[in-house]
Amino acid sequence: MTTLAADPITNAGTGQLVLAAVLGIAIVILLIAWAKWHPFLALILGSAVLGLVAGASPAATVTSFSTGLGSTVGSVGLLIALGSMIGALLAESGGADGIVARIVSSVSGAALPWAMAGVAALIGLPLFFEVGVVLLVPIVLLVARRTDIPLLKIGIPALAGLSVLHGLVPPHPGPLVAIASLNADLGLTLMFGLICAIPTVIIAGPVFGNFIAKRVHVPTPALLASSRETAVARPAGGVDLGDRPAGAADRDDLGNAGAAGPAQPVDAGLPPGRRNPGFWPAVLTVLLPIVLMLARGVAELTLDKGNGLRGALEVLGNPPVALLFGLLLAMWTLGKRAGFDRAGTSSVIGGALPPIAGILLIVAAGGGFKQVLVDAGVGNVVADAAKDANISALVLGFLVAVGIRVATGSATVATITAAGIVAPLASTLDKPTVSLLALAIGAGSLFFSHVNDAGFWLVKEYFGMTVGQTIKTWSVMETIISVVGFACVLLLSLVV
Repeated sequence: MTTLAADPITNAGTGQLVLAAVLGIAIVILLIAWAKWHPFLALILGSAVLGLVAGASPAATVTSFSTGLGSTVGSVGLLIALGSMIGALLAESGGADGIVARIVSSVSGAALPWAMAGVAALIGLPLFFEVGVVLLVPIVLLVARRTDIPLLKIGIPALAGLSVLHGLVPPHPGPLVAIASLNADLGLTLMFGLICAIPTVIIAGPVFGNFIAKRVHVPTPALLASSRETAVARPAGGVDLGDRPAGAADRDDLGNAGAAGPAQPVDAGLPPGRRNPGFWPAVLTVLLPIVLMLARGVAELTLDKGNGLRGALEVLGNPPVALLFGLLLAMWTLGKRAGFDRAGTSSVIGGALPPIAGILLIVAAGGGFKQVLVDAGVGNVVADAAKDANISALVLGFLVAVGIRVATGSATVATITAAGIVAPLASTLDKPTVSLLALAIGAGSLFFSHVNDAGFWLVKEYFGMTVGQTIKTWSVMETIISVVGFACVLLLSLVV
């Protein structure tokens, strides 16, 4: 959400404003990429440089930054917190493991990469990328070892499913920040994001995975070669593979029966009183907020204002309401039904908040940086220049996000900054195009992850690859996601 200043904070000319914007963004990039500062501090200092070089007083700069910080936390922070709570219950209850194990144990051979892409996209809806990686990679390694399928052939589809959802589909932080900054409609953005996500996951996942697996050979890392010696991977129900009950030795790591005997009950090995939450309850819990927000978007497109059904769906599909209902359902399906008592459920929910503190601070500071850009008039300068040069707002948003992503390695910083720069253009666009603009920025924020991105090193270490192999696989996959996602946005812009 962009908050407009009551009075301009500077009367600087175009040249000074452009210089201020360039220096402010350069400070953020240098402090993150070269000095290794935390993005939160880099964005604060970048905002100060931007405001002061633009000719604004220190007091006005601080006020503008604080206003943007507060409005961003108010519009985005609540959604991130609720989504994180649902994700925590999904992970801790074993619901995510159950979804993974159920799907991958039902398919084999050529269908496995497609199944991994689908399951990654499904559990990636409420989970942050890093959490999804931690949950999925052990399963990927186990599947690769037991089926003799090349690791990258199933690993790339899983990573693609997680990454696409993270960059293009709310309630992830990047899309939410873009939606709030541009005043885009969340229901429409969600609908368009899911439409773009399908071909993007297919091309960057199973298709690219099959291609690259033939050219880059990565053995399954020895770190998780024997899951019985680790407690990293868990099959359905959250059973630690190193703590199997007696009699379960012939049961494989995906919960399937071995040749020597029948499968153990899904609750085998769980702590006393704990139960597997079940496949369908976990799936329906994940999908409920998405369905409510999609229903709102469809109602706004197809039903007249004042219609009772539209009014009800507008309330239920309001993002905080939809996520709150999803969390309440999760407290029962993934909490009580899984055997957690009230204190245990509360502990899991509360434990979801500390890990996202850093994300919330970066998002909030980014909102402050964006507001200084807007209040100083930099956005209007960019909008006028784009209009004079006849540059599409979608192309401009994508290119700005690409540049900042490659320089800083942060998809969130790229999204925040690009959305702030093109925000004035959004006021001249119709509602569907504003939603597509948010997706264009999201696609640009995923472009070519490399050594300045924490995700790059996370994937490298989990898969046991060299830097060169990680660039050929993960970095190229991220670039494919970015380009294909943006191409899909451009195609949608022709028909909406």
